Amino acid sequence: MARFEDIVGQEHLIEYLRKAVNGGEVSHAYIIEGEMRSGKEFIAKVFSEALLCEGESDKPCGKCQSCLQMENNAHPDFYSIVHDKPSIISVKDIRDQVVKGISTRPFKSRYKIYLINEAEIMTEEAQNALLKTLEEPPEYVVIILLTTSKDKLLPTIQSRCVKLSLRPVDKKILKKYLMKEYKIPDYKADIAVSFSQGNFGKAKMLIINEDFDKMKTEAVSLLKHINDMDAPDIMAAIYKIKEYKYDEIDYLDIFSVWYRDVLLFKATNDINDLVFKQEIKHIKAVAKRTSYEGIDEIVRALEKTKTRIKAKANFETCMTLLLEVIRETR
Repeated sequence: MARFEDIVGQEHLIEYLRKAVNGGEVSHAYIIEGEMRSGKEFIAKVFSEALLCEGESDKPCGKCQSCLQMENNAHPDFYSIVHDKPSIISVKDIRDQVVKGISTRPFKSRYKIYLINEAEIMTEEAQNALLKTLEEPPEYVVIILLTTSKDKLLPTIQSRCVKLSLRPVDKKILKKYLMKEYKIPDYKADIAVSFSQGNFGKAKMLIINEDFDKMKTEAVSLLKHINDMDAPDIMAAIYKIKEYKYDEIDYLDIFSVWYRDVLLFKATNDINDLVFKQEIKHIKAVAKRTSYEGIDEIVRALEKTKTRIKAKANFETCMTLLLEVIRETR
């Protein structure tokens, strides 16, 4: 059973949503903004369960019929909008699943909830169809829009919604949670925390997904031995990256953390705050042979590579140029 207590590191949202539920001051529409995998779907689920809960206090209670129906995805007053096309939510989707039935009162609850995930992919026509509903919503309707970027929604949509944003989870809180929940050592938690950048869902995924460990091992091996590798070996390493079920940016983030450790050790000669403590022999070697200016050049090359890849540039070409900079920089 999902509870508000299960939401990690978003106290500002928990307090606000609890007050709305307990005080009966519920808006007709919300925008919840957060990165992919940051937990906005979970937060929307807990909020919806609390609104529909039939318990007397401490909602959602997890015991009433409404809570049980929500757990089984069978509540008659909760609607999660689906769309056939993966890249857009069409005006037909909004008209058929929201507009047509919105005037029908709830079957059993005080509220009738519509959840629209990936709201940023609504077409402008779809948003305008939704806008008409937002302008004069029935008193019992609550519409929850989940998005990675509220700025992709029409200003008129935004102005009619309460806007809530997820924040990066504090590193200490996230590390403590991962170690307790998954019984992992601190160094493994440190790696997940560093790569997730406060993204709760991504941190969990990094812990449970074996592919990440394999990808991390390959990336670190490449960085450790790059100066001893010839061109065919480097190309083989680049092509191997494609085997992993991860975004190429995740792979480059490993490089970023590695050089963050190199810079930190070079500046402090202290291993306590390093993510890759177990690779201290190699971290020391790279720090010794690379100047501060050289590390800065590599970091800038990394960021440029990420930008190029996000812009759909050829991955192999981008990686070849990056690795050339890493090999030649001192």
